[in-house]
This record gives sequence, C-alpha cells and structure tokens, in this order.
Amino acid sequence: MTEDKAPATEQPSRKTTRRIPMVLGAIAAGAVIGLAGIYGIGGLMRNGSGGDPACRPAVALSRKIAPLAHGEVAALTMASAPLKIPDLAFETASGEQKKLSDWRGRTVLVNLWATWCVPCRKEMPALDSLQAKLGGPDFEVVAINIDTRDPEKPKAFLKEGGLSRLGYFFDQKAKVFQELKGIGRALGMPTSVLVDGNGCEIATIAGPAEWASDDAIKLIQAALKP
Repeated sequence: MTEDKAPATEQPSRKTTRRIPMVLGAIAAGAVIGLAGIYGIGGLMRNGSGGDPACRPAVALSRKIAPLAHGEVAALTMASAPLKIPDLAFETASGEQKKLSDWRGRTVLVNLWATWCVPCRKEMPALDSLQAKLGGPDFEVVAINIDTRDPEKPKAFLKEGGLSRLGYFFDQKAKVFQELKGIGRALGMPTSVLVDGNGCEIATIAGPAEWASDDAIKLIQAALKP
C-alpha cells in the first residue's frame, strides 16, 4: 500500500525575498502620492521646515498671537512653517484685474465665499462689520466670490443684505480656490486666510467664524502690531 506524504513546504526563492522590500516601497510611495493628491503637496509639508525665508517673521508673529486664537476664533490654525500665499488673481465689480500682491504692505483677511454656500452667507455680515471696524491703510477684508454661473446673484446678495463696507471681488472660474487647495489651505467653503504685508500666511480657518466678535478684533489688532 502506497503511503501518502504531505507535499514539502516550498522555501521562498532569493528572487521572491528581494521583491518584498521593492513591493513595500512601491506601496509606500503610492500612499504618499495619494495623500498629495488629496491634501496638496503644501498640506503634507505644512509642519515641515524650510519655506520662503521672507515668511519667517509671519511664523514668529503667528506664535506670538496664538494665545488670542480662542473663543469665536478658536478654530484658527496658526502658521507653523513659512508659507507664501499664491498671488491670487481676481476682478473687481468694474472688471478691473486685481492680484493679492496689490495689497503688499497691508495685512489682509482673504475670504472665499459663494451664494450657494450657506455658512458663507451667514458669515458675510460679520466680515462686513470687521471691515467697517478695522478696514483702512493697514488692514482690509478681501472677500472673493467664486460663483461660477450668474455673476449678478452675488452682487444682489450683498445689496439686499446692506453689506456695503466690503469691496466686491470675484473669480468666476474659481481658480483662487484651486490655488489655495493646491497648497492645502482650501478644503471647503468658506475659507479664510490671514495674510501679512509680505503675502505670507499668519493663520487659516476652514469654515465660518464670528469675525465681528471681540475675540476676532483683538487677534487681528495684535497681528497689526508685530
């Protein structure tokens, strides 16, 4: 009678063993690329070193005023690495071409909003009030509308709400959103970035804030006195 024998366990060949680290490396690289696609390269490097040397003072300022990021502005993320904000391009109500660099020398709160965004609409009166209180030669709220369809709708919204303190700026192709998204600073709407006079990030917030509150006023006033 023939005795059945269990098949011998095959030992992995040297070639197979060498492939394992290569496969793991490829998986890790793919994960990094995937994250970069979701968050943007800038998002991955948010807490990294380096960056634009001209923006180091903005990081120092961010650390200085960080204790004021509480209450109504507790959701602010303070800059932890030097980051120059892209020179965003948009238009005025009269069709004049503007860029963020036109505000060099002034602290700016860049805000992206749209009429289809409910939190954006609720936030606009506070932004209008902030501009009324602090707007001037040292500070301005630059609220950029990104409605891509009816250009008259956002104008009508501002008029009906009596929001006359804010300048009307728009980018009907919403490229400003894509540019901020590309550096990990726009993941939804509304998005606001506090930018110093050199065009560098001081702080960012994803979502609405009560910009007319004492908390917001004190933080921005502190940012104006580095």
